[in-house]
Amino acid sequence: MSMLVTCPNCGPREVQELRCAGEVTKRPKQTPTVRELNTYIYFRENVWGTQREWWFCRTCEEWFLAERDTYANRVDRTWHPEPAA
Repeated sequence: MSMLVTCPNCGPREVQELRCAGEVTKRPKQTPTVRELNTYIYFRENVWGTQREWWFCRTCEEWFLAERDTYANRVDRTWHPEPAA
């Protein structure tokens, strides 16, 4: 087992039971330029340290957010996102 991640619904799970969808990024404006859309889809910061990421639990089939320390490869905190207004 390489890492334990705590699903807010299911509790601690092996990383193989989850799917990481990558870091949280800011969505572009209503009608983005091709360059803005390209940046949003393809470019990631990949920080050395703590970053926020989207994760999906295959057991309960729910998305959640996690703060992961990329240096130590450790998830420090998980939570459900706030509902959109």
